[in-house]
Amino acid sequence: MTPIAVIDPFSGIAGDMMLGALLEVGLDPEWLRALPARLGLDGVEVRIQRVLRAGIACTKVDFEIPPQPHGRHIKAIRAMVAAAGVPDAVRERADAAFTSIAEAEGEIHGVGPEKVHLHEVGAVDAILDVVGSVWGLSLLGVERVYCGPIVVGDGTVKAAHGILPVPAPATLKLLEGHVIRPGPEGAGELVTPTGAALVRALSSGAAPASYTPLRSGYGAGTKEFANRANALRITLAEPALLNGVIVESLVQLATDIDDMDGEAIGALADVLREDGALDVVLLGTQMKKGRPGTRVEVLCTGATADQLERALFAHSTSIGVRRSYVERHALAREEWTVLLHGDAVRMKRVILPGGGSRVKPEFEDVRRLAARLGRPLRDVSAEALATAERLGTPSVPSPVATASVPASNH
Repeated sequence: MTPIAVIDPFSGIAGDMMLGALLEVGLDPEWLRALPARLGLDGVEVRIQRVLRAGIACTKVDFEIPPQPHGRHIKAIRAMVAAAGVPDAVRERADAAFTSIAEAEGEIHGVGPEKVHLHEVGAVDAILDVVGSVWGLSLLGVERVYCGPIVVGDGTVKAAHGILPVPAPATLKLLEGHVIRPGPEGAGELVTPTGAALVRALSSGAAPASYTPLRSGYGAGTKEFANRANALRITLAEPALLNGVIVESLVQLATDIDDMDGEAIGALADVLREDGALDVVLLGTQMKKGRPGTRVEVLCTGATADQLERALFAHSTSIGVRRSYVERHALAREEWTVLLHGDAVRMKRVILPGGGSRVKPEFEDVRRLAARLGRPLRDVSAEALATAERLGTPSVPSPVATASVPASNH
């Protein structure tokens, strides 16, 4: 079963705290040390050390950065990440984090996001924090991230625009929709814009009511407090099953459209799926003055909701999107691969609540192979199932299983 990550920001959250906690739950330190060079940030060194925070052993991450421009516009950041060969899913999630900051800052200061000069978040250490955190979670196999209540601190903070209340205006905007707790007294700023952006881009909502911890770790913050640990905890876990199903907190976006033709609505659905929607449903509906319309319902994680909402506005004529939070009960799923006629075909298995399972090949893989072989879809699908049965269905996802299957002229 794919692990989830549960973030516990009991003393706030910052990018360096995320990286430290990820190292404690299994991220390779050498990979992190090599990240600056991969992003074209020459001369940047990564310092990793073990420290104590109120008696708890934590990992502290710092970057030693030579003099360079302090801030960057989002266009420059996108170009830097694109040139680094970052996996598409990681690049998109990192871009969502930077975009959310640019939008928040732009709204606060009354300018467009592309014109925002990202002071702190444009700095090299923040770029490394965001890309390193998003990529690190991917390397650990985490697909879902959940976040507990966020302790934000108190007092004021000195920023480029003067003295601001904690949390700073843009940080607070980034935290909209998440549970926050002011204090404790005298803590100062505990949530940085980078940390808030990571929560917004990564979190699928509150932690599940129950789960099985696999590994936990603590990433140290810079401040030290006498009576409490200034650290961020991350727990890698398996989702607990309730009556044999996984309970997930998801977001549903919905809008009604009556001035787009069917082909355009179909293209919109394709764009939404490509942008990370878990499901897109098109329903016929009747709108005001008796006009026929289409209701577009999009099921997604909290981490992709903002991006998909932007896509709805950009690729449709919608002027309003409804957002609701839903609970999905899903069967546990596993995936592995068989090699058929020299092509990889993914096999998917769902575990039924009363025991037993159902297995089917990934449709897109079957369609691609059927087109190459010039054979009917149903024949290739049946052959993939027979191959998987002959090789034995693994109890956990495994590397590619191979079968020597003779070429067929059928």
